[in-house]
Amino acid sequence: MRVIGVIPARYSSTRLPGKPLADIHGKPLIQLVYEAARRASSLESVVVATDDERIAAAVRAFGGEVALTRADHQSGTDRVAEVAAATGAELVVNVQGDEPLLDPKMIDECVTALKDAIERGDGVGMATVLKAVGESVFHDPDVVKVVTDARGRALYFSRSLIPYPRQRTDAFEVYEHIGLYAYTREALLRLSQLPPSRLEQIECLEQLRALENGIGIQTVITACKGELVSVDTQQDLDEVRRILAAGIAS
Repeated sequence: MRVIGVIPARYSSTRLPGKPLADIHGKPLIQLVYEAARRASSLESVVVATDDERIAAAVRAFGGEVALTRADHQSGTDRVAEVAAATGAELVVNVQGDEPLLDPKMIDECVTALKDAIERGDGVGMATVLKAVGESVFHDPDVVKVVTDARGRALYFSRSLIPYPRQRTDAFEVYEHIGLYAYTREALLRLSQLPPSRLEQIECLEQLRALENGIGIQTVITACKGELVSVDTQQDLDEVRRILAAGIAS
């Protein structure tokens, strides 16, 4: 089963314009993400999908593969779908372009979860990754929470605390959703053609579009322990630089 990774990247960003090209210890951010994805054993190839020639030139400069996509896409998923439509890959992984600290093993976990679900005949079209979190982020709307059924299939994603504990028990756990997705090609292309859904628009969570339209999402709890920082602001960028500098120094 052929599996490819696609990294959607755009130059425009409300809070940090040009972030794919932001320098992190001598490399653009997009290069760190690309190199992490290339280390995933489950991916046959990795391509950066962008509509910006500056990003494309940077990717070519470090020897990466790039695909120039349309400029009118409303989301990274749509950009990934355009690349998927032009390939024969059965599975496609959407690797977020703002995750320079991504552990390649998370990609492998996500792909394995989707393959296993397909083999079981569970009828899912996607897989994604979770990790347990502590009380400090229970009520943080930027930390997306998720609840699953007994098979690990997603029931709902929310910016609110789910499940909400009326009575605290030792078994109570809350899981954060990591924005890494593996899709079957069919499910990805279908999802990209669907209009924004009601719950998606309320929560501003695109993955709810899949659930509202009957596209099952298998989840996997990651075994990776490394720190993740999504680069959305200058503060995030400075934090990534600090973490990597500490790692290099040690």
